[in-house]
Formats: sequence, structure tokens, C-alpha cells
Amino acid sequence: MLQPKKSKFRKEQKGRLKGLAYKGAQIAFGSFAIKSLETQLMSARQLEAARVAITRYMKREGQVWIRVFPDKVVTSKPAEVRMGKGKGAPDHWVARVRAGNILFEVDGVPLADAKEALRLGAQKLSVITKFIVRHDYEGKQ
Repeated sequence: MLQPKKSKFRKEQKGRLKGLAYKGAQIAFGSFAIKSLETQLMSARQLEAARVAITRYMKREGQVWIRVFPDKVVTSKPAEVRMGKGKGAPDHWVARVRAGNILFEVDGVPLADAKEALRLGAQKLSVITKFIVRHDYEGKQ
């Protein structure tokens, strides 16, 4: 699963996600993509499950880019532990996803295959997404 090789601090504060995405809101690498329509923290497990679903449907043809990276650590305390006694241990990594962020990009496959692969990948994610096509794409049909 995706996670940073090292981080400056072991634990970090929750913070708040607000506003729309400006960086990472345009297709940069592929011809097809899925774009987030909601703001949320997305776990590394969800991203990995979506990536596996996309690459399996494409039968490892073409190329897939993951445009978000889980670089924020989430801590949690064990079940049935009393309040206090400090912050919990690092539990899992999440990516900050704002409304408008491109999540996955695909290239090297026909439009119908890309649409179905990204639909299957989007089902694994916890945000509402939208399928988009590069504005200068000319389909081979």
C-alpha cells in the first residue's frame, strides 16, 4: 500500500479540509480520468483497491496514474480504552481529496474500456466521482 518512506513527525493534527481543488484539477498524463466531486480523507486501502480493480479490468494494457498520495497519518486508540492518557498510535495513512481533484488517469486503451475500468475503480472509493476525457482527445473508432 502507498505510504511515505519517512515523515518529519510521527503524529499530526486532524486539520480541516475546505474549498475546491485548484492544483491537480486538470488531466495531466492520460486521456481519461475520474475526478472527485466531494471533499474527504481517502485511505490508502481504498486507493489500492481502486488501482487493482482498474488494472485488472484493463488486463494490464495501457497505463494508470494515481494522482493523489496518502501522506497524512491518522492515529487511533485501541478499543475500550478510557479517555485521556495521550494521543493514540499511528494507525493508517490517508490522502486529502478536495472536490475537483483528479484521482486516477488512464491512457492506452479504448474509450469504452477506460470508462468501464474507471467505473469499477470508482466503486471502491468513498467519494462521488465523475468520468472525464481530455479536451483534445480524438477517438480511434
